[in-house]
Order: sequence, then C-alpha cells, then structure tokens
Amino acid sequence: MDDTDRELLGLLRDNARLSTVALAAKLRVARATVQNRMARLEKEGTITGYTVRLKPAAEAARIRALMSVAVEGNRAMEVMTALRGHPNVQALHSTNGRWDIVAELRADTLEAFDAVLRTIRQIDGIGTTETSILLSTYK
Repeated sequence: MDDTDRELLGLLRDNARLSTVALAAKLRVARATVQNRMARLEKEGTITGYTVRLKPAAEAARIRALMSVAVEGNRAMEVMTALRGHPNVQALHSTNGRWDIVAELRADTLEAFDAVLRTIRQIDGIGTTETSILLSTYK
C-alpha cells in the first residue's frame, strides 16, 4: 500500500459515494487508476464494504455509549460470546490495559439504556464495568 492508496482510503472514509471521476480528480490520477486500485484493495480484503453514516438524530436507538469491561480470570471469550448475542451491543473490541473489552451500546431511551446496563452487568464472568454515554460525534 502506497501513499495514493492511503489517500484514496481516506477520501472513501469521508465519502464512500464519491464517483471514480471525482476521486481521480482529487488524487490527480486517471479514472482507470482509481478503478484498478479500488478493485485491488477489495480483492486483497483491505476494503471489505461500503456503508452509510446516519446523523444521530435519524437513528432509532439514539442513546449511544461505550462500556469498558474487566473480565474475571480467563473468561474473555465466554463474555464476548454472551455480549455478541445481546441485541443492544453494536460492536465489540478486545483491548489491552485495565479493560479487556469495549462494547458499543445503543438504546432508544434512558430507561431502556438502564435496563441494558443491568442485564450486561449480570453476565457471568464480568468483573467491573465503566460506561460513558456518547454525546457528540465529529467524524
């Protein structure tokens, strides 16, 4: 991967709907170069898909939070499996340091969010948690 690939990926992160003509103009390369690079990045698995980012107010589950989880003993995979099946868990990340797992949570109301926290904290293998509600997103 070279600087042009990294710049292409940055442009796609900002707006995956840019046309190949627009991408080529921004990168100062030929349209075919952009198409070939995108095809190669997709084939290599660097680009795994394209998505839409919604403005937070447009989403049904407007309360978003990050929950840091400390796991008891060597039960990380067991806890990860339980969290993976929870409908309010958007994404899971394994981490190092004080916390073993960071879970991205979503809920419709504060009452529903409170219930989600109670349910997750009761999962066997979870030691302690710390949760922060996301107020604004800038990128």
